[in-house]
Amino acid sequence: MNNTILVGTDGSPGAEQAVAWAAGEAAARGDVLRIVSAVNIAGLYYGGGAPLGESMLNDLRRASEGFVRQAEVIARSVSPSLRIEGRTSPEAPVPLLIEQSRGARMLVVGSAGYGQFLSTVLGSTTSALVGHASCPVAVVRGRDGTGEVPSDGPVVVGIDGSPVSERAVAMAFEEASLRGAPLVALHAWSDVVYESTRGTARLLPQWESLRDDEERLLAERLAGWQEKYPGVEIRRDLRVDRPRHALLELSGRARLVV
Repeated sequence: MNNTILVGTDGSPGAEQAVAWAAGEAAARGDVLRIVSAVNIAGLYYGGGAPLGESMLNDLRRASEGFVRQAEVIARSVSPSLRIEGRTSPEAPVPLLIEQSRGARMLVVGSAGYGQFLSTVLGSTTSALVGHASCPVAVVRGRDGTGEVPSDGPVVVGIDGSPVSERAVAMAFEEASLRGAPLVALHAWSDVVYESTRGTARLLPQWESLRDDEERLLAERLAGWQEKYPGVEIRRDLRVDRPRHALLELSGRARLVV
Protein backbone atom coordinates (compact mmCIF):
# COMPACT_ATOMS: atom_id res chain seq x y z
CA MET A 1 0.00 0.00 0.00
CA ASN A 2 1.24 3.49 -0.89
CA ASN A 3 2.35 5.78 1.91
CA THR A 4 0.21 8.73 0.79
CA ILE A 5 -2.88 10.26 2.39
CA LEU A 6 -4.81 12.23 -0.23
CA VAL A 7 -7.09 15.14 0.73
CA GLY A 8 -9.15 17.55 -1.38
CA THR A 9 -9.71 21.17 -0.47
CA ASP A 10 -11.66 24.22 -1.67
CA GLY A 11 -10.78 26.43 1.28
CA SER A 12 -14.14 25.93 3.01
CA PRO A 13 -14.45 25.14 6.75
CA GLY A 14 -15.44 21.56 5.92
CA ALA A 15 -12.40 21.15 3.72
CA GLU A 16 -10.12 22.62 6.39
CA GLN A 17 -11.50 20.08 8.88
CA ALA A 18 -10.69 17.34 6.41
CA VAL A 19 -7.15 18.67 5.93
CA ALA A 20 -6.48 18.75 9.67
CA TRP A 21 -7.82 15.21 10.12
CA ALA A 22 -5.85 13.93 7.13
CA ALA A 23 -2.68 15.57 8.48
CA GLY A 24 -3.14 13.77 11.78
CA GLU A 25 -3.59 10.47 9.96
CA ALA A 26 -0.51 11.02 7.82
CA ALA A 27 1.58 12.01 10.85
CA ALA A 28 0.47 8.95 12.84
CA ARG A 29 1.49 6.64 10.00
CA GLY A 30 4.59 8.47 8.80
CA ASP A 31 2.88 9.02 5.43
CA VAL A 32 3.07 11.82 2.89
CA LEU A 33 0.08 14.20 2.83
CA ARG A 34 -0.98 15.13 -0.71
CA ILE A 35 -3.26 18.18 -0.85
CA VAL A 36 -5.26 18.65 -4.06
CA SER A 37 -7.42 21.55 -5.23
CA ALA A 38 -9.30 21.44 -8.55
CA VAL A 39 -10.45 24.49 -10.52
CA ASN A 40 -12.68 22.51 -12.94
CA ILE A 41 -12.22 24.94 -15.83
CA ALA A 42 -14.34 22.79 -18.18
CA GLY A 43 -17.35 23.37 -15.92
CA LEU A 44 -16.95 27.15 -15.90
CA TYR A 45 -17.89 27.91 -19.50
CA TYR A 46 -21.06 29.82 -20.32
CA GLY A 47 -23.96 27.92 -21.88
CA GLY A 48 -23.34 29.45 -25.31
CA GLY A 49 -19.82 28.10 -25.37
CA ALA A 50 -18.05 31.38 -24.68
CA PRO A 51 -15.21 30.86 -22.21
CA LEU A 52 -14.65 32.93 -19.14
CA GLY A 53 -12.16 35.75 -19.48
CA GLU A 54 -8.50 34.91 -19.06
CA SER A 55 -8.24 37.23 -16.06
CA MET A 56 -11.05 35.37 -14.30
CA LEU A 57 -9.45 32.02 -15.04
CA ASN A 58 -6.18 33.32 -13.60
CA ASP A 59 -8.05 34.50 -10.51
CA LEU A 60 -9.51 31.00 -10.09
CA ARG A 61 -6.10 29.39 -10.47
CA ARG A 62 -4.62 31.75 -7.89
CA ALA A 63 -7.50 31.04 -5.53
CA SER A 64 -6.91 27.31 -5.91
CA GLU A 65 -3.21 27.78 -5.19
CA GLY A 66 -4.18 29.82 -2.13
CA PHE A 67 -6.41 27.00 -0.89
CA VAL A 68 -3.48 24.62 -1.09
CA ARG A 69 -1.13 27.02 0.70
CA GLN A 70 -3.67 27.54 3.49
CA ALA A 71 -4.14 23.80 3.77
CA GLU A 72 -0.38 23.39 4.10
CA VAL A 73 -0.39 25.88 7.00
CA ILE A 74 -3.16 23.89 8.71
CA ALA A 75 -1.30 20.62 8.14
CA ARG A 76 1.96 22.08 9.54
CA SER A 77 0.08 23.20 12.65
CA VAL A 78 -0.88 19.56 13.20
CA SER A 79 2.61 18.19 12.51
CA PRO A 80 5.50 20.56 11.66
CA SER A 81 7.65 17.72 10.30
CA LEU A 82 4.96 16.33 8.00
CA ARG A 83 5.95 15.65 4.41
CA ILE A 84 3.49 17.53 2.18
CA GLU A 85 2.78 17.59 -1.55
CA GLY A 86 0.53 20.37 -2.87
CA ARG A 87 -1.18 20.18 -6.27
CA THR A 88 -3.69 22.25 -8.23
CA SER A 89 -5.44 21.09 -11.37
CA PRO A 90 -7.82 22.44 -14.04
CA GLU A 91 -9.70 19.12 -13.98
CA ALA A 92 -13.07 18.37 -12.42
CA PRO A 93 -12.68 17.35 -8.76
CA VAL A 94 -14.27 13.90 -8.78
CA PRO A 95 -12.41 12.36 -11.75
CA LEU A 96 -9.22 13.95 -10.47
CA LEU A 97 -9.62 12.43 -7.00
CA ILE A 98 -10.50 9.03 -8.41
CA GLU A 99 -7.38 9.12 -10.58
CA GLN A 100 -5.19 10.36 -7.70
CA SER A 101 -6.57 7.64 -5.41
CA ARG A 102 -4.68 4.98 -7.34
CA GLY A 103 -1.93 3.85 -5.01
CA ALA A 104 -3.00 6.14 -2.13
CA ARG A 105 -3.61 4.71 1.31
CA MET A 106 -6.70 6.84 1.91
CA LEU A 107 -8.72 9.64 0.31
CA VAL A 108 -10.13 12.25 2.70
CA VAL A 109 -12.92 14.76 1.95
CA GLY A 110 -15.04 17.07 4.08
CA SER A 111 -18.76 16.62 4.52
CA ALA A 112 -19.75 20.26 3.88
CA GLY A 113 -18.40 23.13 1.86
CA TYR A 114 -19.43 26.17 -0.16
CA GLY A 115 -16.78 26.19 -2.87
CA GLN A 116 -16.22 24.60 -6.26
CA PHE A 117 -14.68 21.46 -4.78
CA LEU A 118 -16.94 20.25 -2.01
CA SER A 119 -20.18 21.50 -3.49
CA THR A 120 -19.67 18.75 -6.06
CA VAL A 121 -18.54 16.13 -3.59
CA LEU A 122 -21.72 16.16 -1.53
CA GLY A 123 -24.58 13.70 -1.94
CA SER A 124 -24.44 11.36 -4.91
CA THR A 125 -20.89 12.38 -5.73
CA THR A 126 -19.67 11.11 -2.37
CA SER A 127 -21.16 7.78 -3.39
CA ALA A 128 -19.25 8.03 -6.68
CA LEU A 129 -15.99 8.52 -4.81
CA VAL A 130 -16.72 5.67 -2.41
CA GLY A 131 -17.77 3.43 -5.27
CA HIS A 132 -14.93 4.19 -7.69
CA ALA A 133 -11.89 5.32 -5.69
CA SER A 134 -9.04 2.83 -5.57
CA CYS A 135 -8.54 3.27 -1.83
CA PRO A 136 -10.66 3.73 1.31
CA VAL A 137 -12.53 7.06 1.45
CA ALA A 138 -12.88 8.98 4.73
CA VAL A 139 -15.66 11.59 4.99
CA VAL A 140 -14.86 13.92 7.89
CA ARG A 141 -17.84 15.21 9.86
CA GLY A 142 -18.20 17.29 12.99
CA ARG A 143 -20.11 15.81 15.91
CA ASP A 144 -23.62 17.03 16.83
CA GLY A 145 -23.43 19.99 14.47
CA THR A 146 -20.62 21.57 16.50
CA GLY A 147 -18.03 21.15 13.78
CA GLU A 148 -15.72 19.43 16.26
CA VAL A 149 -14.22 16.26 14.83
CA PRO A 150 -14.31 13.61 17.58
CA SER A 151 -10.99 12.35 18.94
CA ASP A 152 -12.44 9.98 21.54
CA GLY A 153 -14.93 7.15 21.60
CA PRO A 154 -14.78 3.76 19.90
CA VAL A 155 -14.31 2.73 16.30
CA VAL A 156 -17.58 1.25 15.01
CA VAL A 157 -17.89 -1.31 12.23
CA GLY A 158 -21.00 -2.88 10.73
CA ILE A 159 -20.74 -6.60 9.98
CA ASP A 160 -23.06 -8.61 7.74
CA GLY A 161 -20.80 -11.55 6.87
CA SER A 162 -20.23 -10.56 3.22
CA PRO A 163 -16.79 -10.25 1.52
CA VAL A 164 -17.18 -6.45 1.50
CA SER A 165 -17.94 -6.57 5.21
CA GLU A 166 -14.76 -8.58 5.79
CA ARG A 167 -12.70 -5.80 4.21
CA ALA A 168 -14.43 -3.28 6.45
CA VAL A 169 -13.65 -5.41 9.53
CA ALA A 170 -9.98 -5.56 8.53
CA MET A 171 -9.77 -1.78 8.27
CA ALA A 172 -11.72 -1.25 11.49
CA PHE A 173 -9.30 -3.41 13.47
CA GLU A 174 -6.33 -1.59 11.94
CA GLU A 175 -7.81 1.81 12.78
CA ALA A 176 -8.77 0.80 16.33
CA SER A 177 -5.28 -0.58 16.93
CA LEU A 178 -3.65 2.59 15.58
CA ARG A 179 -5.80 4.80 17.80
CA GLY A 180 -5.73 2.60 20.92
CA ALA A 181 -9.54 2.66 20.78
CA PRO A 182 -12.10 -0.04 21.56
CA LEU A 183 -13.90 -1.59 18.61
CA VAL A 184 -17.70 -1.90 18.56
CA ALA A 185 -18.69 -4.72 16.19
CA LEU A 186 -22.31 -4.17 15.19
CA HIS A 187 -24.46 -6.87 13.63
CA ALA A 188 -28.05 -5.81 13.03
CA TRP A 189 -30.02 -8.48 11.21
CA SER A 190 -33.51 -7.06 10.72
CA ASP A 191 -34.00 -4.64 7.84
CA VAL A 192 -37.79 -4.60 7.78
CA VAL A 193 -40.41 -2.16 9.05
CA TYR A 194 -42.89 -3.72 11.47
CA GLU A 195 -45.12 -0.65 11.46
CA SER A 196 -45.80 -0.81 7.74
CA THR A 197 -49.27 -2.09 6.87
CA ARG A 198 -47.71 -3.90 3.93
CA GLY A 199 -44.67 -5.14 5.84
CA THR A 200 -43.93 -8.86 5.85
CA ALA A 201 -42.13 -8.92 9.20
CA ARG A 202 -45.14 -10.34 11.07
CA LEU A 203 -45.21 -13.31 8.68
CA LEU A 204 -41.59 -14.23 9.37
CA PRO A 205 -40.30 -16.31 12.32
CA GLN A 206 -39.64 -14.43 15.53
CA TRP A 207 -36.33 -12.63 15.03
CA GLU A 208 -35.16 -13.38 18.57
CA SER A 209 -35.22 -17.08 17.70
CA LEU A 210 -32.43 -16.38 15.21
CA ARG A 211 -30.18 -14.73 17.77
CA ASP A 212 -28.02 -17.80 18.43
CA ASP A 213 -27.23 -18.12 14.72
CA GLU A 214 -26.43 -14.43 14.45
CA GLU A 215 -24.15 -14.59 17.51
CA ARG A 216 -22.25 -17.46 15.91
CA LEU A 217 -21.90 -15.53 12.64
CA LEU A 218 -20.48 -12.51 14.45
CA ALA A 219 -18.08 -14.65 16.51
CA GLU A 220 -16.81 -16.39 13.38
CA ARG A 221 -16.19 -13.09 11.60
CA LEU A 222 -14.25 -11.69 14.55
CA ALA A 223 -12.24 -14.77 15.55
CA GLY A 224 -9.21 -14.41 13.27
CA TRP A 225 -9.01 -10.67 13.77
CA GLN A 226 -9.03 -11.00 17.55
CA GLU A 227 -5.91 -13.14 17.27
CA LYS A 228 -4.21 -10.68 14.92
CA TYR A 229 -5.02 -7.66 17.11
CA PRO A 230 -5.03 -9.02 20.68
CA GLY A 231 -4.66 -5.51 22.12
CA VAL A 232 -7.95 -4.25 20.68
CA GLU A 233 -10.88 -4.35 23.08
CA ILE A 234 -13.94 -5.72 21.27
CA ARG A 235 -17.51 -4.87 22.21
CA ARG A 236 -20.13 -6.94 20.40
CA ASP A 237 -23.45 -5.29 19.64
CA LEU A 238 -26.23 -7.52 18.24
CA ARG A 239 -29.56 -5.90 17.43
CA VAL A 240 -32.90 -6.69 15.86
CA ASP A 241 -32.86 -3.39 14.04
CA ARG A 242 -32.30 -1.78 10.67
CA PRO A 243 -28.53 -1.54 10.14
CA ARG A 244 -28.46 2.09 9.02
CA HIS A 245 -30.43 3.21 12.08
CA ALA A 246 -28.16 1.30 14.44
CA LEU A 247 -25.02 2.68 12.78
CA LEU A 248 -26.34 6.24 12.91
CA GLU A 249 -27.13 5.87 16.59
CA LEU A 250 -23.67 4.52 17.40
CA SER A 251 -22.02 7.27 15.33
CA GLY A 252 -23.16 9.79 17.95
CA ARG A 253 -20.49 8.58 20.33
CA ALA A 254 -17.94 7.09 17.93
CA ARG A 255 -14.71 8.62 16.65
CA LEU A 256 -14.87 6.63 13.43
CA VAL A 257 -17.49 4.53 11.63
CA VAL A 258 -16.30 1.98 9.06
